[in-house]
Amino acid sequence: MACVCVIDDQAMMRDSLAATLSAQDHKVFSFDNAQEALTNIRQRPYDVVITDLRLPGMDGVELLREMRRLGLDVPVILMTAYASVPTAVEAMKLGAFDYIQKPFNPEAIEIVVERAVRERRILRDNEVMRRTIEDMQASRRLIGQSPAMRPVLDKIERVARSSATVLITGESGTGKEMVARAIHAASARAEQPMMCVNCAALSPTLLESELFGHEKGAFTGADRLRKGRFELADGGTLLLDEVSEIDPGLQAKLLRVLQEREFERVGSSITRRVDVRVIATTNRDLRDWAAKARFREDLYYRLSVLPIDLPPLRERVEDIPALLEEFVSRVSSREGRPRPKFTTEAVELLMEYAWPGNVRELQNLCERVCVLEAGREVSGATIRPLLAGPIKAATMPTDEVRYRDGQILADAERDLILKTLRRFNGHREKTARALGIGLRTLGLKIKRWREEGTFEEVRGRRMQAV
Repeated sequence: MACVCVIDDQAMMRDSLAATLSAQDHKVFSFDNAQEALTNIRQRPYDVVITDLRLPGMDGVELLREMRRLGLDVPVILMTAYASVPTAVEAMKLGAFDYIQKPFNPEAIEIVVERAVRERRILRDNEVMRRTIEDMQASRRLIGQSPAMRPVLDKIERVARSSATVLITGESGTGKEMVARAIHAASARAEQPMMCVNCAALSPTLLESELFGHEKGAFTGADRLRKGRFELADGGTLLLDEVSEIDPGLQAKLLRVLQEREFERVGSSITRRVDVRVIATTNRDLRDWAAKARFREDLYYRLSVLPIDLPPLRERVEDIPALLEEFVSRVSSREGRPRPKFTTEAVELLMEYAWPGNVRELQNLCERVCVLEAGREVSGATIRPLLAGPIKAATMPTDEVRYRDGQILADAERDLILKTLRRFNGHREKTARALGIGLRTLGLKIKRWREEGTFEEVRGRRMQAV
């Protein structure tokens, strides 16, 4: 069934077309002038428009031209009793789907409408698929050029060339699954399947079946043979999300697969060999868990052959503007809404927030803003109620974190910045670019140090040329 708009100033023709198309289960809306019809077309999702060429006021070609100007890509079928080649050429140039001459029999209009509806749906499906693919590709792009992220991106590139097991650690919402997908996409296994298992979402029995598969009749409810994720991912990559939640008994079986590359389905004695690269993620400290016997130590070392630790968003605030741009662009495009415009005050507020939910929290905030504030200016007052926690500068820890030689991390950061400032004779823009941080971030740090009285004196050295 399709939604069809019929426009003709002759009541008999409108009623005839409506009856013919309704008999084919189409929903028909009729109008006697193009202006009224255009208003309705802008409000209702039509599948096809059928309009007479000659109409009082706005004619069929003018209607078509105005629809294209407004971005309404509904197929338009023009009909007239006064067919002429120049008019037909003009209509087709403007994108008319077809051009038919009165009088016509019901079968002819049914065929044209059916073809227009079919092509319209194909184009719509293609557009949905295109947007889905773009969203998938965009979701795999890792954004960040902050000092905290650059080493991570470099390590991902090097790790992707290997087939060794990878352990990705980091707080919830830092993008561990995205990193796993980026590694797979950049690896030699990119053309092979990547399977994912959420280890925290399944009971031990179900997780074992999910990983290794089961034979028919292996347990109650196993009414057919099922291949597990290791088998399905053969030649590709298997992502074990939240690997820390695997039951201790199942950890031993997982260790065997990683060591020997072989397993048995539940209820089977046949050993199967697989070639699967395993990438595991966790927000736990598995080294500490292994030391406390909460996680198998041998499995921990087998998983962490190539470890990658993702920094929380509060340690990479310089990446927030780029992440904001990406998320807003992606959501607005998907929703078909005008983009909101963030004020400088709003962006600064986002950079001062601690982000307990990390990148996922920022993405959720962008989704909300794109829907509720589409096309509007977004100020700090708009943003503040959407933040879950108190606003505070997202600075790196100081007293709690020290280098091995006892140097406080904040002192090391200040020392590096001041050395770089000296190198560029106090030129802040060049300093910020060299350090990979924002000019505003650099300015805020210098301002804070001035207020603290630590700007002029650093470890006994005088600050020069700043």
